[in-house]
Amino acid sequence: MNMVIAFLTAAIVSGTPILFATLGEILTEKSGNLNLGVEGMMLMGAVMGFVVGIKTGNPILAILAAAFAGAFGALIYGFLTIGLRANQVVTGLTLTIFGTGFSSLVGKPLMGEVVPQTIKNFFGTMNVPLLSKIPFIGPIFFTHNIFVYFGYVCAIVMGIYFYNTRKGLNLIAVGENPGCADAASINVNLYKYVHVLIGGALCGIGGAYLSLVYIPSWQENITAGRGWIAVALVIFAAWNPYKAILGAFLFGGLDIIAFRFEALTHYVSLYFIDMLPYLVTIVILVISSIKNNKNAGPQGLGQPYFREER
Repeated sequence: MNMVIAFLTAAIVSGTPILFATLGEILTEKSGNLNLGVEGMMLMGAVMGFVVGIKTGNPILAILAAAFAGAFGALIYGFLTIGLRANQVVTGLTLTIFGTGFSSLVGKPLMGEVVPQTIKNFFGTMNVPLLSKIPFIGPIFFTHNIFVYFGYVCAIVMGIYFYNTRKGLNLIAVGENPGCADAASINVNLYKYVHVLIGGALCGIGGAYLSLVYIPSWQENITAGRGWIAVALVIFAAWNPYKAILGAFLFGGLDIIAFRFEALTHYVSLYFIDMLPYLVTIVILVISSIKNNKNAGPQGLGQPYFREER
Protein backbone atom coordinates (compact mmCIF):
# COMPACT_ATOMS: atom_id res chain seq x y z
CA MET A 1 0.00 0.00 0.00
CA ASN A 2 2.81 2.42 0.82
CA MET A 3 4.37 1.74 -2.58
CA VAL A 4 1.08 2.50 -4.31
CA ILE A 5 0.66 5.75 -2.38
CA ALA A 6 4.23 6.78 -3.20
CA PHE A 7 3.69 6.04 -6.89
CA LEU A 8 0.40 7.96 -7.12
CA THR A 9 1.93 10.89 -5.23
CA ALA A 10 4.85 10.99 -7.66
CA ALA A 11 2.41 10.75 -10.60
CA ILE A 12 0.72 13.96 -9.45
CA VAL A 13 4.07 15.72 -9.18
CA SER A 14 5.05 14.53 -12.66
CA GLY A 15 1.67 15.34 -14.19
CA THR A 16 1.40 18.92 -12.88
CA PRO A 17 3.25 20.60 -15.80
CA ILE A 18 1.07 18.65 -18.22
CA LEU A 19 -2.01 19.82 -16.31
CA PHE A 20 -1.07 23.50 -16.67
CA ALA A 21 -0.35 23.08 -20.38
CA THR A 22 -3.60 21.17 -20.93
CA LEU A 23 -5.66 23.80 -19.12
CA GLY A 24 -4.01 26.52 -21.20
CA GLU A 25 -4.82 24.71 -24.44
CA ILE A 26 -8.40 23.98 -23.33
CA LEU A 27 -8.92 27.68 -22.66
CA THR A 28 -7.45 28.54 -26.07
CA GLU A 29 -9.49 25.97 -27.96
CA LYS A 30 -12.71 26.95 -26.18
CA SER A 31 -12.31 30.32 -27.91
CA GLY A 32 -12.15 28.56 -31.28
CA ASN A 33 -8.38 28.73 -31.75
CA LEU A 34 -6.24 25.65 -32.23
CA ASN A 35 -2.75 26.46 -30.95
CA LEU A 36 -0.20 23.71 -31.59
CA GLY A 37 2.53 25.89 -30.12
CA VAL A 38 2.09 24.56 -26.57
CA GLU A 39 5.55 22.99 -26.54
CA GLY A 40 7.12 26.27 -27.63
CA MET A 41 5.28 28.34 -25.02
CA MET A 42 6.24 25.88 -22.30
CA LEU A 43 9.90 26.15 -23.30
CA MET A 44 9.73 29.94 -23.36
CA GLY A 45 8.17 29.96 -19.90
CA ALA A 46 10.70 27.43 -18.60
CA VAL A 47 13.75 29.37 -19.71
CA MET A 48 12.50 32.83 -18.73
CA GLY A 49 11.28 31.62 -15.35
CA PHE A 50 14.67 30.00 -14.76
CA VAL A 51 16.61 33.09 -15.83
CA VAL A 52 14.64 35.41 -13.56
CA GLY A 53 14.76 32.83 -10.77
CA ILE A 54 18.55 32.54 -10.70
CA LYS A 55 19.04 36.30 -11.19
CA THR A 56 16.64 37.46 -8.47
CA GLY A 57 16.09 34.43 -6.24
CA ASN A 58 12.44 35.51 -6.09
CA PRO A 59 9.97 32.69 -6.90
CA ILE A 60 7.04 35.04 -7.51
CA LEU A 61 8.98 37.09 -10.07
CA ALA A 62 10.14 33.87 -11.70
CA ILE A 63 6.57 32.61 -12.11
CA LEU A 64 5.39 35.98 -13.42
CA ALA A 65 8.24 36.03 -15.93
CA ALA A 66 7.31 32.54 -17.10
CA ALA A 67 3.65 33.51 -17.46
CA PHE A 68 4.61 36.64 -19.37
CA ALA A 69 6.87 34.65 -21.71
CA GLY A 70 4.11 32.14 -22.45
CA ALA A 71 1.61 34.95 -22.98
CA PHE A 72 4.06 36.72 -25.31
CA GLY A 73 4.30 33.60 -27.45
CA ALA A 74 0.51 33.38 -27.45
CA LEU A 75 0.31 37.07 -28.44
CA ILE A 76 2.39 36.36 -31.53
CA TYR A 77 0.09 33.48 -32.37
CA GLY A 78 -3.03 35.56 -31.64
CA PHE A 79 -1.92 38.50 -33.77
CA LEU A 80 -1.28 36.23 -36.75
CA THR A 81 -4.38 34.03 -36.44
CA ILE A 82 -6.95 36.44 -35.02
CA GLY A 83 -5.74 39.75 -36.42
CA LEU A 84 -4.36 38.56 -39.76
CA ARG A 85 -6.41 35.34 -39.98
CA ALA A 86 -3.36 33.21 -40.76
CA ASN A 87 -3.57 29.41 -40.81
CA GLN A 88 -3.77 28.30 -37.17
CA VAL A 89 -2.04 24.95 -37.61
CA VAL A 90 0.97 26.39 -39.44
CA THR A 91 1.23 29.31 -37.01
CA GLY A 92 1.15 27.01 -34.00
CA LEU A 93 3.84 24.74 -35.42
CA THR A 94 5.96 27.79 -36.19
CA LEU A 95 5.52 28.97 -32.60
CA THR A 96 6.83 25.63 -31.35
CA ILE A 97 9.92 25.97 -33.55
CA PHE A 98 10.40 29.56 -32.38
CA GLY A 99 10.03 28.63 -28.71
CA THR A 100 12.47 25.74 -29.06
CA GLY A 101 15.07 27.96 -30.68
CA PHE A 102 14.48 30.76 -28.18
CA SER A 103 14.95 28.47 -25.18
CA SER A 104 18.11 26.97 -26.69
CA LEU A 105 19.57 30.41 -27.36
CA VAL A 106 18.78 31.85 -23.93
CA GLY A 107 19.40 28.64 -22.03
CA LYS A 108 22.75 27.65 -23.54
CA PRO A 109 24.81 29.74 -21.05
CA LEU A 110 22.70 28.34 -18.20
CA MET A 111 23.61 24.67 -18.63
CA GLY A 112 24.54 23.24 -15.25
CA GLU A 113 23.04 26.12 -13.27
CA VAL A 114 20.67 25.25 -10.41
CA VAL A 115 17.92 27.35 -8.87
CA PRO A 116 18.72 29.29 -5.66
CA GLN A 117 17.91 27.76 -2.31
CA THR A 118 15.27 30.43 -1.65
CA ILE A 119 13.21 29.11 -4.56
CA LYS A 120 13.69 25.50 -3.47
CA ASN A 121 12.48 26.41 0.00
CA PHE A 122 9.47 28.31 -1.34
CA PHE A 123 8.37 25.32 -3.38
CA GLY A 124 8.98 22.82 -0.61
CA THR A 125 6.35 20.34 0.53
CA MET A 126 3.34 21.87 2.29
CA ASN A 127 0.89 19.49 3.93
CA VAL A 128 -2.67 20.78 3.89
CA PRO A 129 -4.05 20.77 7.46
CA LEU A 130 -6.71 18.11 8.12
CA LEU A 131 -6.95 17.07 4.44
CA SER A 132 -3.47 15.54 4.44
CA LYS A 133 -4.54 13.29 7.34
CA ILE A 134 -7.29 11.58 5.34
CA PRO A 135 -6.31 7.92 4.88
CA PHE A 136 -4.96 7.06 1.43
CA ILE A 137 -6.36 10.20 -0.28
CA GLY A 138 -4.59 12.70 1.97
CA PRO A 139 -0.99 11.59 1.34
CA ILE A 140 -1.65 11.35 -2.41
CA PHE A 141 -3.32 14.70 -3.06
CA PHE A 142 -2.47 16.99 -0.16
CA THR A 143 1.24 16.54 0.62
CA HIS A 144 2.73 18.55 -2.22
CA ASN A 145 4.21 21.95 -2.98
CA ILE A 146 2.17 25.10 -3.59
CA PHE A 147 2.56 24.72 -7.36
CA VAL A 148 0.56 21.47 -7.36
CA TYR A 149 -2.23 23.05 -5.30
CA PHE A 150 -2.29 25.99 -7.70
CA GLY A 151 -2.90 23.49 -10.50
CA TYR A 152 -5.90 22.08 -8.62
CA VAL A 153 -7.28 25.59 -8.13
CA CYS A 154 -6.80 26.56 -11.78
CA ALA A 155 -8.69 23.49 -12.99
CA ILE A 156 -11.58 24.01 -10.57
CA VAL A 157 -11.84 27.74 -11.25
CA MET A 158 -11.76 27.13 -14.99
CA GLY A 159 -14.56 24.57 -14.72
CA ILE A 160 -16.69 26.98 -12.69
CA TYR A 161 -15.93 29.74 -15.20
CA PHE A 162 -16.98 27.63 -18.19
CA TYR A 163 -20.17 26.15 -16.81
CA ASN A 164 -21.40 28.57 -14.15
CA THR A 165 -20.68 32.11 -15.33
CA ARG A 166 -22.09 34.29 -18.06
CA LYS A 167 -18.69 35.18 -19.48
CA GLY A 168 -17.77 31.52 -19.60
CA LEU A 169 -20.92 30.74 -21.55
CA ASN A 170 -20.11 33.65 -23.86
CA LEU A 171 -16.69 32.10 -24.46
CA ILE A 172 -18.27 28.77 -25.33
CA ALA A 173 -20.57 30.60 -27.77
CA VAL A 174 -17.57 32.27 -29.39
CA GLY A 175 -15.90 28.91 -29.90
CA GLU A 176 -19.03 27.19 -31.18
CA ASN A 177 -20.40 29.87 -33.50
CA PRO A 178 -18.57 33.21 -33.53
CA GLY A 179 -21.06 34.66 -36.03
CA CYS A 180 -24.00 34.12 -33.69
CA ALA A 181 -21.96 35.35 -30.74
CA ASP A 182 -21.09 38.51 -32.67
CA ALA A 183 -24.77 39.02 -33.51
CA ALA A 184 -25.50 38.80 -29.79
CA SER A 185 -23.14 41.76 -29.18
CA ILE A 186 -20.27 39.64 -27.86
CA ASN A 187 -16.87 41.07 -28.78
CA VAL A 188 -15.52 37.96 -30.50
CA ASN A 189 -11.97 39.15 -31.12
CA LEU A 190 -11.60 40.46 -27.57
CA TYR A 191 -12.71 37.13 -26.12
CA LYS A 192 -10.32 35.28 -28.41
CA TYR A 193 -7.33 37.49 -27.58
CA VAL A 194 -7.89 37.43 -23.81
CA HIS A 195 -8.30 33.68 -23.55
CA VAL A 196 -5.49 32.88 -25.98
CA LEU A 197 -3.15 35.04 -23.87
CA ILE A 198 -4.25 33.50 -20.57
CA GLY A 199 -3.90 30.05 -22.13
CA GLY A 200 -0.35 30.90 -23.19
CA ALA A 201 0.45 32.16 -19.68
CA LEU A 202 -0.70 28.83 -18.20
CA CYS A 203 1.53 26.96 -20.64
CA GLY A 204 4.44 29.17 -19.58
CA ILE A 205 3.74 28.42 -15.93
CA GLY A 206 3.76 24.70 -16.75
CA GLY A 207 7.21 25.13 -18.26
CA ALA A 208 8.41 27.04 -15.20
CA TYR A 209 7.32 24.17 -12.97
CA LEU A 210 9.76 21.93 -14.83
CA SER A 211 12.76 24.24 -14.60
CA LEU A 212 12.13 25.59 -11.09
CA VAL A 213 10.61 22.66 -9.19
CA TYR A 214 10.55 19.32 -10.99
CA ILE A 215 14.08 19.58 -12.45
CA PRO A 216 15.53 22.54 -10.52
CA SER A 217 18.28 23.12 -13.07
CA TRP A 218 18.42 23.95 -16.76
CA GLN A 219 18.44 21.20 -19.36
CA GLU A 220 18.17 21.40 -23.13
CA ASN A 221 14.62 20.63 -24.33
CA ILE A 222 13.44 20.37 -20.75
CA THR A 223 9.80 19.80 -21.71
CA ALA A 224 10.64 16.57 -23.58
CA GLY A 225 7.44 16.55 -25.63
CA ARG A 226 5.05 17.28 -22.77
CA GLY A 227 3.46 20.08 -24.79
CA TRP A 228 2.42 17.62 -27.49
CA ILE A 229 1.01 15.28 -24.87
CA ALA A 230 -1.05 18.21 -23.53
CA VAL A 231 -2.51 18.85 -26.99
CA ALA A 232 -3.68 15.23 -27.20
CA LEU A 233 -4.87 15.31 -23.59
CA VAL A 234 -7.30 18.12 -24.45
CA ILE A 235 -9.12 15.64 -26.70
CA PHE A 236 -8.85 12.89 -24.06
CA ALA A 237 -10.45 15.24 -21.52
CA ALA A 238 -13.17 16.27 -23.99
CA TRP A 239 -12.29 19.95 -23.40
CA ASN A 240 -13.34 19.55 -19.76
CA PRO A 241 -10.91 20.99 -17.16
CA TYR A 242 -12.14 18.58 -14.49
CA LYS A 243 -11.30 15.57 -16.65
CA ALA A 244 -7.97 17.17 -17.48
CA ILE A 245 -6.89 16.66 -13.86
CA LEU A 246 -7.34 12.89 -14.15
CA GLY A 247 -5.74 12.75 -17.59
CA ALA A 248 -2.68 14.79 -16.61
CA PHE A 249 -1.98 12.63 -13.57
CA LEU A 250 -2.46 9.47 -15.65
CA PHE A 251 0.21 10.65 -18.06
CA GLY A 252 2.35 11.70 -15.12
CA GLY A 253 2.19 8.14 -13.85
CA LEU A 254 3.20 6.75 -17.24
CA ASP A 255 6.12 9.17 -17.32
CA ILE A 256 7.66 7.95 -14.06
CA ILE A 257 6.64 4.30 -14.11
CA ALA A 258 10.17 3.13 -14.96
CA PHE A 259 11.63 4.98 -11.97
CA ARG A 260 9.09 3.66 -9.48
CA PHE A 261 8.95 0.06 -10.70
CA GLU A 262 12.53 -0.73 -11.63
CA ALA A 263 11.75 -4.46 -11.65
CA LEU A 264 9.78 -3.92 -14.85
CA THR A 265 12.96 -3.13 -16.73
CA HIS A 266 14.08 -6.75 -16.25
CA TYR A 267 11.10 -7.98 -18.24
CA VAL A 268 10.22 -5.07 -20.51
CA SER A 269 12.61 -2.88 -22.50
CA LEU A 270 13.35 0.43 -20.80
CA TYR A 271 12.94 2.15 -24.16
CA PHE A 272 9.43 0.74 -24.49
CA ILE A 273 8.52 1.96 -21.01
CA ASP A 274 9.87 5.43 -21.80
CA MET A 275 7.78 5.37 -24.97
CA LEU A 276 4.51 4.62 -23.12
CA PRO A 277 3.27 8.24 -22.68
CA TYR A 278 3.73 8.94 -26.38
CA LEU A 279 2.27 5.59 -27.40
CA VAL A 280 -0.83 6.28 -25.32
CA THR A 281 -1.00 9.74 -26.91
CA ILE A 282 -1.15 8.14 -30.36
CA VAL A 283 -3.83 5.70 -29.19
CA ILE A 284 -5.92 8.60 -27.87
CA LEU A 285 -5.65 10.44 -31.18
CA VAL A 286 -6.68 7.32 -33.07
CA ILE A 287 -9.69 6.75 -30.82
CA SER A 288 -10.67 10.41 -31.02
CA SER A 289 -10.74 10.19 -34.81
CA ILE A 290 -13.94 8.16 -34.44
CA LYS A 291 -16.73 10.71 -34.59
CA ASN A 292 -18.42 11.21 -31.27
CA ASN A 293 -20.65 14.25 -31.00
CA LYS A 294 -20.70 14.09 -27.22
CA ASN A 295 -16.94 14.57 -27.03
CA ALA A 296 -16.57 16.80 -30.07
CA GLY A 297 -14.61 20.01 -29.77
CA PRO A 298 -15.95 23.52 -30.42
CA GLN A 299 -17.51 23.68 -33.88
CA GLY A 300 -15.60 26.83 -34.75
CA LEU A 301 -12.24 25.35 -33.76
CA GLY A 302 -9.48 26.21 -36.19
CA GLN A 303 -11.63 28.47 -38.35
CA PRO A 304 -10.62 32.15 -38.61
CA TYR A 305 -13.47 34.60 -38.07
CA PHE A 306 -14.10 37.72 -40.16
CA ARG A 307 -17.31 39.47 -39.24
CA GLU A 308 -17.93 40.81 -42.77
CA GLU A 309 -18.16 37.21 -44.00
CA ARG A 310 -20.87 36.03 -41.60
